[in-house]
Amino acid sequence: MNLTYKEAWENVGGLSVPSKMPCYGWSISAKLCKIGSKLHEIPGSVCSGCYALRGNYMFPCVQNAMKRRLEKFYSKEFIPSLIYLLQSLDQKHFRWFDSGDLQDSEMFNRIVEIAVLCPDIKFWLPTKEYKIVSHYIERGFKIPSNLTIRLSGYMINESGPVSLAKKLHVNISEVRQDNFTCPASKQDNFCGTCRKCWDKKEFNVIYKKH
Repeated sequence: MNLTYKEAWENVGGLSVPSKMPCYGWSISAKLCKIGSKLHEIPGSVCSGCYALRGNYMFPCVQNAMKRRLEKFYSKEFIPSLIYLLQSLDQKHFRWFDSGDLQDSEMFNRIVEIAVLCPDIKFWLPTKEYKIVSHYIERGFKIPSNLTIRLSGYMINESGPVSLAKKLHVNISEVRQDNFTCPASKQDNFCGTCRKCWDKKEFNVIYKKH
């Protein structure tokens, strides 16, 4: 597929630029989260004070951009266009879902395909949709070495799904008030040189509650 940068950008609905991240990302509205929407109603859950349901994320222009990304995701142009963009932007890392979460198995399948086609880029996928990931792996499919999946814990100050993650050979993350391992809160809320989230050797990354 012959593409221009403008065409590729339009074909993917644009990319997100998370302020703390060292790279581009891809996001949809947190209102569409399956598990997250249920957790949002539970006090003490990691989603009860969701950052993606307030502030700049709620501006109409941002909501429209996230809606546009989801509409483009399942098109035949999306995968080659995203790959073109990532190569053009010389990305070494990429984050899925700085807002939102997996919608279905097809979405997960396409994310895996993108990682396979971009072996030189490290992808990070945080998700609370354990069943989608489990279903994929239990059918015998493999997760690419450059795609780090973190099953996100549901409750603040509680352990993430350790047993399930070890069974599936994926990673986890938690949110706690102390004993956190993410350094962002100590460096102006930026990743800086840290890349723990993308590192499969870091089984558990613990974020500070904010």
